[in-house]
Order: sequence, then C-alpha cells, then structure tokens
Amino acid sequence: MTETERIRIMLVDEHAVVRSGLGAVLMSYDDMVLAGEAANGEEAVKMCPKIKPDIILMDLMMPVMDGVTATRIIHERYPEIRIIALTSFNEQELIEGALKAGAMSYLLKTVSAAELVAAIRGAMSGKASLSPEAAQALMQSLRKPKSEAEELTSREREILALMVEGLPNQEIAERLVVSYSTIKFHVSKILSKLGVASRTEAVALALKHKLVK
Repeated sequence: MTETERIRIMLVDEHAVVRSGLGAVLMSYDDMVLAGEAANGEEAVKMCPKIKPDIILMDLMMPVMDGVTATRIIHERYPEIRIIALTSFNEQELIEGALKAGAMSYLLKTVSAAELVAAIRGAMSGKASLSPEAAQALMQSLRKPKSEAEELTSREREILALMVEGLPNQEIAERLVVSYSTIKFHVSKILSKLGVASRTEAVALALKHKLVK
C-alpha cells in the first residue's frame, strides 16, 4: 500500500501519553499513518492545512481551545476532514455539542483498539459511529423536551451556585477538583442555555428565578 493510499490521522489530545498510546495502536495497521499530533484545539486548527489529515481523533476537554470549538472551526474550513470525538466524557450536552459542531462520530476512550480502527475506516466511507452511552444520551434528548431552566444539568446547577457565590472559574475548578478547561466549558454552556452574555447576567437570572438553592 502506498503512502497516498493510507488513511492520514491526526491525534488531538492534551496528554502526551494518550497520544503516544493511540499512535502506537494506529501504526500497527498497514492502512493508517500518523500524520500529526496536537495538544489542543488551537494547534489542531493551525496544523490542518499543513498536514491535510483524512481523520482527526479529537479530545474535547483541552486547554487554550476545547475540542468542540476546534471541531466547529475545522468542519467549517475543511469539510472534507472527518472528525471523531474521542473523549472520557459522556454528558448529553457535550455529545450534542460535538455532533452539532460537525463531529462524524463520538466514542469514549474506553473503546477497544478494534472498535476504534473500525470507526476510523467507517468514517472514511461516510459511516458514523456512536458509543452506546452517546446513542443513549441522544435518544433521551429526543424523547424529553425540556424547558430552558430544566436544561441545566445537576453539574451545571452546582457550578452556577458557585458562580452566585462569586467564585471565579479557577476557584470553582479547585473546589470541584476538575480542570480549569472543564469549568470554562460548563460556564459557556450555562450562559448559552440561559440566553445571557455574561456571568453577571447569569447570576442575576439565577437569583431572580431561583435556579439554585
């Protein structure tokens, strides 16, 4: 098989050890080649025109630029690139956000090597792949219409409550023992769901409608 016939893959994940492990798996298949690696979404966007990947394995929670934002930008600029979200998170909002942004498939990092390779090959022929958790979350979303207030998840309400207390993102991240980028993503979703443009407006709305205890 010639170089031009092989599937060119870019890995986007903030953890070098994850990229190394995925790279080792992909390199063991004759029809795949590791075209490049990026540690965040911004790097991925910049690298696309240089390395011209066929497939991107995109983590979603990353510093500088998250995977959903990067997916949206890359899908708009380079629609021929197939993006597979490969993440540890299976929250409904994140799944919907990634797919709406242009991801073809959504897989969890618990997926087996054989399933990942099948998803990559499937994406090349236009076939989408969803983890069972992602499929279930989407089904639940279709079955149950929600009001604006009900759309906030329990985690988002918890973060909103800390915003009401006046805590900045970094302190919220420390309080909940998660990364800053995770909190930044959740705050962005909260503002979007509440239809406001700032934290101040979100806090005012939360107090007015008693969205948090």
